[in-house]
Amino acid sequence: MSKFARHRRAFSTVLHSVVLVSLACTRGERHEQASDSSTALGAEMKVALLTPGSIDDHSWNGGAYDGLMRIRDSLGAKVSHIQTKTPAEFDENFRQYGAQGYAVVFGHGFEFQDAAKRVAPLYPKTIFVISSSDVSQSPNVAGMRFAFSEASYLAGVVAGSLTRSGVLGAIGGTELPPVRDSFRAFTAGAQSVNPKVRVLTAYIGNWDDVGAGKEQALAQMQRGADIIFQNADAAGLGVFQAARETHRALVIGSNANQNALAPDVTLGSVVIDLPHAFLTVARSVKNGSFTAAPIELGTESRVVMLVLNATNERLPAPLRQRVDSLQAEILAGRHHIALPADTSGRAK
Repeated sequence: MSKFARHRRAFSTVLHSVVLVSLACTRGERHEQASDSSTALGAEMKVALLTPGSIDDHSWNGGAYDGLMRIRDSLGAKVSHIQTKTPAEFDENFRQYGAQGYAVVFGHGFEFQDAAKRVAPLYPKTIFVISSSDVSQSPNVAGMRFAFSEASYLAGVVAGSLTRSGVLGAIGGTELPPVRDSFRAFTAGAQSVNPKVRVLTAYIGNWDDVGAGKEQALAQMQRGADIIFQNADAAGLGVFQAARETHRALVIGSNANQNALAPDVTLGSVVIDLPHAFLTVARSVKNGSFTAAPIELGTESRVVMLVLNATNERLPAPLRQRVDSLQAEILAGRHHIALPADTSGRAK
């Protein structure tokens, strides 16, 4: 499934491109729906979405689905969604939508970029948009990156300030570059307030296995991790389960606001406002301003933010104030993050 990732450049200056998509379907099935609302597009716009995982993940894919619904309702677009099962389906489904004359096909994740580069030249009238990617090699392919670094750094500041064991955890779905970058930023934030802190990093190998996510969380707790940052989509739900059942660790969520999933053990979430981002870029396609250029959206654009859990009493007021102050510094461009060396995200 995909990510992240997650520096800055104001949202208004990077909205050169793209439109987005997503609509619910069960695993591997396709669902099309025409909007009942009137469209201001003249001819009906057709938008398709490929996701690598379930839209019921309350995270990365669910946010894309919400973005599609907003596009459907606001722009009167006809939408279609497929949850892909294997990499071979990336090319197949891109070709399918291109042949059907879709205006935009969105591959929601870094893993879709190679397929888009292969298929796009065959369908020059279709725009292919790949999230968590900076690909831009043809007039109808654009990458959209959600820069997680600043918000993940702030999550690290929170974790480094609150850990009692001095050991933190980070659990990802698969080891994609955006996920590695977010974990490096998380480590940098934690060590900025607690230089001796250690971060244990693990990758589940997929984005869907809730049981495996729970097992990884329990394993990290056994090694002393008392706060875990998860970026694993549906598999990440297992991290919340482990924390809720054992009360041995707290959790920081990602991609969507997951604070309500297990509020008693959740400190906050690194949130991407996917619906806002996708609708904004969809409007740029509608008004004809699309350009095949990379789109980078992060904290300064207010598309990616750390949202602390307002109901969690473990977050003292001084720490909340510190995070708010740092976030304001980042928004103003006065605080820049130095990431530690990339060791493939694996802490010893």
